[in-house]
Amino acid sequence: MDDVKLSFHGADRTVTGSCHLLEILGRRILIDCGMFQGSHELREDNAEPFGFDPASIDYVLLTHAHLDHCGRLPLLAKRGFRGEVIATAATFELARLVILDAAHLQEEEANHHRRHTQARESEEANGGPLYSMLEALDVIGRFGRAVEYDTAFELAHGIRVTFLDAGHILGSASVLIKAEENGRKRSILFSGDIGNSGRPLLRPPQVPAEAEIVVMESTYGNRRHRSFTASVDELHEAVAATLMRRGNVLIPTFALERAQEVLYFLRQGIEQNRLPPSMPVFLDSPMAISATEIFRRHPDCLSEPFARLFKTGKDPLIVPGLRVVRETAESIAINRISGGAVIMAGSGMCTGGRIRYHLRHNLARESAGVIFVGFASAGTLARQIIDGAKQVRLFGEEVPVRAHVHTINGFSAHADQRELIDWHDRIAGKQTTFVVHGEASVMAELAPHLRVPRVEMPTFHQQYEL
Repeated sequence: MDDVKLSFHGADRTVTGSCHLLEILGRRILIDCGMFQGSHELREDNAEPFGFDPASIDYVLLTHAHLDHCGRLPLLAKRGFRGEVIATAATFELARLVILDAAHLQEEEANHHRRHTQARESEEANGGPLYSMLEALDVIGRFGRAVEYDTAFELAHGIRVTFLDAGHILGSASVLIKAEENGRKRSILFSGDIGNSGRPLLRPPQVPAEAEIVVMESTYGNRRHRSFTASVDELHEAVAATLMRRGNVLIPTFALERAQEVLYFLRQGIEQNRLPPSMPVFLDSPMAISATEIFRRHPDCLSEPFARLFKTGKDPLIVPGLRVVRETAESIAINRISGGAVIMAGSGMCTGGRIRYHLRHNLARESAGVIFVGFASAGTLARQIIDGAKQVRLFGEEVPVRAHVHTINGFSAHADQRELIDWHDRIAGKQTTFVVHGEASVMAELAPHLRVPRVEMPTFHQQYEL
């Protein structure tokens, strides 16, 4: 089996933009095509060439629906991709939601940019959107086979693929590719994002029995999470303390998974008399509202206890006092509430979305509380606040940070260092492991713990012959 190549075109010594290209048995297979998120420079990277010809790609195997794994799919199609996208059914549903939302936001931002700069051109590098709603719909039309977990299928002659439950978000998967030609076999495993075990909504990550080559994420490769029970206690305490101060609770929320988990634990806090049943809870995220409905349609992806609640008619995602907010006017009206409300809004890293408006109205209030329950990349507004910024810039003005800030990393949807090492140790036959999707310093801390003959930390556009 000659000329097996693996190249890396995103999430290389950084945590966003996952995009890996496998060339094997005459096929070009892309694993994920995600968006770079964070600073302005990273946003500009999205418009740069992919590092390969999109028209040459035969298949995209999509591990899950987070924007940093699927967000450049429409751009791939815009630049020539005519192949098939393959994922689980739940991932397809969530990816449609995420991609269309991204296109809508880009069109809005481009219109705003043109109004304020009087720009005549609308190219990607000049403030135009990476892709339009129509271009997003075009790649959605390329969504093909919806695959089931743990069921091998033939991708092409000599190539079989198995999607394994990664336990990260609804529908997420690790992807095992096995190829055989003239009696010679190769196996390559792409971890996708590996879930944090023990969370109530999803099952723990599956691990294949063996793989020769492993490409694994390393987001939290240098730290251990707090226990889940301690994290839930901290959430309840932070919410209760803020309400006692008569302030608003702001929870920047990732629409997929984190929003649903927080709803579940707010409900739990009320049932345990740790939180007041009368508190108004605003889910101010159209995407999170839609994602919650998708959860209800895929009990096959949920943990058995959680799925059982749905089957018995006890919806675990319904919170007393919950108000879902889809319309912009309703979102604006929330800012007339000076205290006593729990406001969940996107985005989790505060790079866009409605949370930025709520932060503008609440960050300067000493009574308010901001609770971060997810990872924040370097360069994001969330990271600035978490790192102790005394003031931040929002909508062209400097806003002082006087609110109480809480960071609860036990809710992370990513495995921590201990879980990553355990996941890796359980794979037999490893020869080489490529560490991706992590900051360079984190990768360097994780790599010595990986028991494998060869560890590589690829750089952007680096290619290897396997």
